[in-house]
Amino acid sequence: MITIGALVGNAALELRILESGTSGALSESVTWVHNTELPDPSPYIREKELVLTNGLWIDQVTPAEFVANVRRAGAAGIVFGLRAERPRTPEGLVAACGEAGLPLLEISPAVPFTAVSHAFSAMYADERQRDLIGMVRRGDALATALSRGTGASGVLRVLTRDRDLPLAVVDRMGRLLAADGAELDAGQLRTVAEGLARRPPALELDLGDGRAALFLVGAVGDVDAALVCLRPLAELTATERDALEQAARFLSLEVARQQAVQAIEMRFAGELLEMVLSGGRRASEVAGRLQAFGVDPTGALAVCTVAFSGEAATVHGLAEMVGEFFADEGVPAVVAGGTNDVVAVLAWRDSEDELPALGERLVANVAERSPGRRPVAGLGGVVAHAGDLRQPLLQSREACRVLRRTPGGPAVRGFRELGTHRLLLGLVDPETLSAFSRDLLTPLREHDARRGGDLEPTLRAFLDHDGQWAATAAALHVHVNTLRNRLARVTELTGRDVGRTEDRVDLFLALAIDAMA
Repeated sequence: MITIGALVGNAALELRILESGTSGALSESVTWVHNTELPDPSPYIREKELVLTNGLWIDQVTPAEFVANVRRAGAAGIVFGLRAERPRTPEGLVAACGEAGLPLLEISPAVPFTAVSHAFSAMYADERQRDLIGMVRRGDALATALSRGTGASGVLRVLTRDRDLPLAVVDRMGRLLAADGAELDAGQLRTVAEGLARRPPALELDLGDGRAALFLVGAVGDVDAALVCLRPLAELTATERDALEQAARFLSLEVARQQAVQAIEMRFAGELLEMVLSGGRRASEVAGRLQAFGVDPTGALAVCTVAFSGEAATVHGLAEMVGEFFADEGVPAVVAGGTNDVVAVLAWRDSEDELPALGERLVANVAERSPGRRPVAGLGGVVAHAGDLRQPLLQSREACRVLRRTPGGPAVRGFRELGTHRLLLGLVDPETLSAFSRDLLTPLREHDARRGGDLEPTLRAFLDHDGQWAATAAALHVHVNTLRNRLARVTELTGRDVGRTEDRVDLFLALAIDAMA
């Protein structure tokens, strides 16, 4: 970075400071030098340029007007060139610069402006050369770090070796991949993930205790993560930004490598599920495949299937979230992501009664990392060894499918807990079910809305009490005759007699379907 102070330090230029400007002005970056004698040079001066002038404009505008024009253009300062006709810098110019907080330098009559231009060019060339050499060396160090398998943490160490910057790498799911000098809480990680999900992605975010710059990390054309610097972009020098952008490109290589590894692992995990489902000769390969993933095939095994309620396809990143959860829990597991769900086959050392609690922790963890979505988990029970996995796998996926189509239902259930009617309903087209429920319940609801009646609540109470008249009447605090009259009206409106088993089943299913909607 070239500054006014650096130019003054060049004794050959014979520069003398008359006004230092605002605090720190002499240490700010100068982009170039601009020689002008125009009364208003503002249209031609770029921001942070140093203006060189002999004052030939002095008969056309006052020094205060000239300074105001230069200031408006955002110039770094003014260098006034002394000459035989004007051996001293005009006092009005000195006063105007002092008032405007603009640095003012005086240059000896013996030194031409071209000497300043040449000196600036030489300094600029040296600076660019240093930057390029630094970039090459940094690139070598980054490549070495990645080749040694140090990953994102190695990249950050290379950056912070030369620059005191608080850095972190966060992926688009809000996971902290690495950090050096930076601490991000769960809320800040979520903010970064939300920023990366925008289109276009955010390049700067407010993290609550200050603004942070984001340098995007991508593989195969998508944004997968961000190199986060806990400083605003405006406070970063051009050299620092170049270094961070270079590091982000190297991190993209690391992300691509990780994605390739994950894709291979996911393919092998998917093949494992196919082996389990196919049975027969391929079933003999299951034990070896489980062992390759670090899961003991001779011990007890359980199956858990996860998906998001109401979503037909698997959300990107769900398999990684599930895998990380089991890793944090210390449970060896094989996780396979499918089109509609994510299946985990896990080693289970506890009793089967403990499995629902693990499922509850799993969906809570996924829900926290997936705002706005509702995860569900179907459990397939525990088996003694790998040869018996087919049934719990089928049951786990079926339970998950039923839960996924029941937005208001439980988040975690085992196959046997759901009840036969729920499993059967899960096999029928949702629109068909909805039409069946609507045809039966709409007349009751319209009647209750018009008359302020209680037919639907009465029907629900009657079915909840297994068709027992006295128990239902007591629960509703009405006489049994009142209950009979209400249910007779239900029969008139729906065409279903609560006294007949098959009609009672229809009404029960209509209410169950309504609860699943």
